[in-house]
Amino acid sequence: MTTVYVLNGPNLNLLGTRRPEVYGATTLADVEELCREEAGKLGWDLEFRQSNHEGQLIDWVHEAGAQVAAGRCVGAVFNPGAYTHTSIALHDAIEGASLPVVEVHISNVHAREEFRHRSYVSPVARGVVVGFGVHGYALALQGLHRLVG
Repeated sequence: MTTVYVLNGPNLNLLGTRRPEVYGATTLADVEELCREEAGKLGWDLEFRQSNHEGQLIDWVHEAGAQVAAGRCVGAVFNPGAYTHTSIALHDAIEGASLPVVEVHISNVHAREEFRHRSYVSPVARGVVVGFGVHGYALALQGLHRLVG
């Protein structure tokens, strides 16, 4: 079976307790269960990961890109968290690894603080899903399936 990666950046381990008025009460474990169910419906195995460290996320992007090149992976759904707005290194990693990515954000970043309106990931993403809460992860998986199908 082919694998899909779901990668999560900094502070997403705090889902359910951090700013529930913005991110809701759902935990990251709940998001993983939702993604596992959706990936299964699409015929994929799931690698679900979270890190607060930029270098770790870059290593996982490289790993996923190598798996795509080997035909064992279709791509990644990626919520880079705050690194979305700061990390040229993640942009370069996605581009360099030729990793098909759908960027996902729980909140509508465009309706929030101005510094959240700029994404360094979007220019190298195949698609972007924002503002649908944690259900955006399922939408992103479905979108990736359509894009790489």
